[in-house]
Amino acid sequence: APQIGVGLRVFTYHVDDEQSGHLINPVLHFPSEQEQDGPEGCLSIPGLSWDCTRRADVVAHGQNMYGDPITIDGTAMLARCIQHETDHLDGVLFVDRLDTETRKAAMKAIRNADWSGLVAPIVKLSPHPTRGLAL
Repeated sequence: APQIGVGLRVFTYHVDDEQSGHLINPVLHFPSEQEQDGPEGCLSIPGLSWDCTRRADVVAHGQNMYGDPITIDGTAMLARCIQHETDHLDGVLFVDRLDTETRKAAMKAIRNADWSGLVAPIVKLSPHPTRGLAL
């Protein structure tokens, strides 16, 4: 939601054409200390990706789109996705999690990207009543 200008702790996910859904107010728990390292990209940084270390397993507690409590057990790509999207809700981009050397290279690539420095899109406020739940 924050990526599209909506001030709510919610995201949707779709992984490998098999797992998709909505997660509202996620709280993450990590059942093990195991980590995975692999390429990660982001719609906020189009066309660029770097290897990023994440936990290998995650258990996410939250609500679905109907407000019902849900628990999602994620491994591999789903674990990476849930951590990545929850980071967005906390104002963190995956480049913030890169090691120092990789992060320097990433920031240089971002500065040199064709889209770098372009005027940011205008976020339009909803004409519908949000009852204080959005911008």
